[in-house]
Amino acid sequence: MTEQANIHTVIQERYGAIAQGTVGSCCGDSNDCCGTDTNVKLYNDALTAGLPVEVTALSLGCGDPVTIAGLQPGETVLDLGSGGGIDCFMAARQVGDSGHVIGVDMTPAMLEKANANKAKIGAANVEFREGRIEALPVDSDTVDVIMSNCVINLSPDKPSVFGEAFRVLKPGGRIAVSDIVTEGDFSDALRADTAKWAECVTGAIDVTLYTGMMAEAGFIDIQVVDKTSADGIVEQQPGMPRIYSARVTAIKPE
Repeated sequence: MTEQANIHTVIQERYGAIAQGTVGSCCGDSNDCCGTDTNVKLYNDALTAGLPVEVTALSLGCGDPVTIAGLQPGETVLDLGSGGGIDCFMAARQVGDSGHVIGVDMTPAMLEKANANKAKIGAANVEFREGRIEALPVDSDTVDVIMSNCVINLSPDKPSVFGEAFRVLKPGGRIAVSDIVTEGDFSDALRADTAKWAECVTGAIDVTLYTGMMAEAGFIDIQVVDKTSADGIVEQQPGMPRIYSARVTAIKPE
């Protein structure tokens, strides 16, 4: 098994366990970060109002990409690594009946959970597709806005993620992500720890490298909107670089 395939397998197993309730959190075994009511507070109360606990209890993000995306009625939105669907359902409210939201996730158990949540909410303008964010099951030049919440750090092939995001966006389309980034780098030994990778830790890269990959994919007007300590989201350990939760936006040129 290749290194990338091994990372995908470990991530899929972990997030499948989270969806099935056998693991309580994406960030280690703590109940103080992703997947708890604490994490829902990352969003404005108005965004989560009325969403059932089945949705809010499976919030696995590290920030709020929905607000910075500036969604408009009628837009087509793509969520990379949609999990249980919380960001998709919040986006669906903002784009309205004339808009459309697509969630892509590679974990069947998460997709099953997301579709059950969709049925419970009655979100007719949302659909979920199985696939990897490095090879999106989405046509080129068809999406107005891409969002992602604490997922791109998990990918072992981030240049392909940004390349695919650029491909599927319409000219003039935009991307708004919340993700775990670093200042500095992990040692090779820490990078090789796939368990920590799946916990949103050792897959994270330096924010300058992150935005550089976006620029190489073709994005312009790349902005790190804000960057805050991720101490409450991931466990900082000796020998690790400083870890942050950042919100990043960019545009595909017209």
